[in-house]
Amino acid sequence: MESYDVVVIGSGIGGLVAAGLLARYGRRVLVCESHTLPGGAAHAFKRQGFTFDSGPSFYCGLADPTSCNPLREVLNALGESITAVAYDPLGHYHFPDRTLAIYGNAEQYQASLAQISPQAAQELKTLTKKMLAIYRPLGAIPTLALRADGWLLPLLIQRFPKAMAQLLPQLRGLGRSMGDFVDETVQDPWLRRLIDLECFLLSGMKAHQTVAPEMAFMFGERAESVIDYPIGGSGAIIDALVRGLERWGGQLRLGAHVDKIWVEQTQAQGVVLKTGERIRAGQVISNATLWDTCNHLLAEADLPPQYRQTSLATAAVDSFMHLHLGIRAQGLEELTIHHVVVHDTEQDITTPGNTCMISIPSVLDPSLAPDGHHVVHAYTLEPYTGWQRDENYGAKKEAKVEPLIRALQKVVPDICDRITLKLIGTPLTHQRFLRRHQGTYGPAISAGQGLFPGCKTPIKGLYRVGDSTLPGIGVPAVAASGILCANSLVSPREAAALLDLQAP
Repeated sequence: MESYDVVVIGSGIGGLVAAGLLARYGRRVLVCESHTLPGGAAHAFKRQGFTFDSGPSFYCGLADPTSCNPLREVLNALGESITAVAYDPLGHYHFPDRTLAIYGNAEQYQASLAQISPQAAQELKTLTKKMLAIYRPLGAIPTLALRADGWLLPLLIQRFPKAMAQLLPQLRGLGRSMGDFVDETVQDPWLRRLIDLECFLLSGMKAHQTVAPEMAFMFGERAESVIDYPIGGSGAIIDALVRGLERWGGQLRLGAHVDKIWVEQTQAQGVVLKTGERIRAGQVISNATLWDTCNHLLAEADLPPQYRQTSLATAAVDSFMHLHLGIRAQGLEELTIHHVVVHDTEQDITTPGNTCMISIPSVLDPSLAPDGHHVVHAYTLEPYTGWQRDENYGAKKEAKVEPLIRALQKVVPDICDRITLKLIGTPLTHQRFLRRHQGTYGPAISAGQGLFPGCKTPIKGLYRVGDSTLPGIGVPAVAASGILCANSLVSPREAAALLDLQAP
């Protein structure tokens, strides 16, 4: 029987971050990934010469040494880096009556908005100031310093006294929703709708459901760092994390499907693979979702009934429809990377098919597509309910991507004549290939209605990371979840030593 200090179930960003850091701390680490590609919801895949992002496509600060991006901090600690290309505007938002360029640079963003509403531009300036007041003291504390135990507060006070003093006046705002700040600051209806949209793009929920610090980091990173895209796509990030894991002696096993977490007397002993192989480990970290961990990886008797019931009752964000296209690029020299299309402003932006996100990363990285072509990734919310693989499945897939096609026609009017490759992903696709409960992208926990669960579980030696743990949904958040977990499994002295090595 193989034996390790730590076994990590799943190679999503949260799992790879935790595994890489623990290997960096000197632990013997094994990551078990059921599929043939690492990366979970952030993996990349290739078809007919095109390289597609399966999930996230928007990044900040990957190549900026001053960025607060937790992912960049981890890569630095692992001795890895990513080549990225900077760009601005970060995207264009297309509404039925107008198109708005969105800039990372705060002054340019306000100037763009002033062309529509001078009042909105002024209110955005005031709102930005409030967000930066939260971002700056938080950003002065490296995510790499965080941990999920009682050592956190003494460490922060000792090492970052200035930032902690600056943070004191902002403590009330840390628990508030973005909607609270909008209500205090914004009267312009156009800007209120715009902030709702930006919150939705970040968290899957509107302003009153999105926690303010999450938006503060978005405002801060856009304004004070750099918006950039990794050369090689999201797969380049995963490759760098895997290299970092292996550089420090950690291992990744692909095609290693964990069937059960091995528990005896309320203590994790390791994992059992689908093949029946047992792997012993003193600590187990699940990068599976909250629901999959409790319902599939653990037996019902392993968990306290109340904990299990509460976990399984947690509401989930809807899944998505994804459309991956390879298209001919002739005549599209002025094309930009990111677009968001809202079809109907009278409908709620969270209505499936109404808000469509588009990424065309080959305009920045031509290596992602064959010569003379572009790679396109478009997606929109789609509930899991009602989907089944039957004789109507193909027709339903085509019908459900129609809003995505219409959205793409706003950007490339003759898109249908340019398609050379077309792939459609449904909630069933995500459930199957990502092994995620109902294809979801995380819990729908609204601001003020509760907190995301922490990394600890009632089972001794069992921990969790990913988008159904603190801090929440999104690439920076899941990277931070891996940091919180890894640091909590080592002594404060070890964590402080690594932090000292990263200090400028």
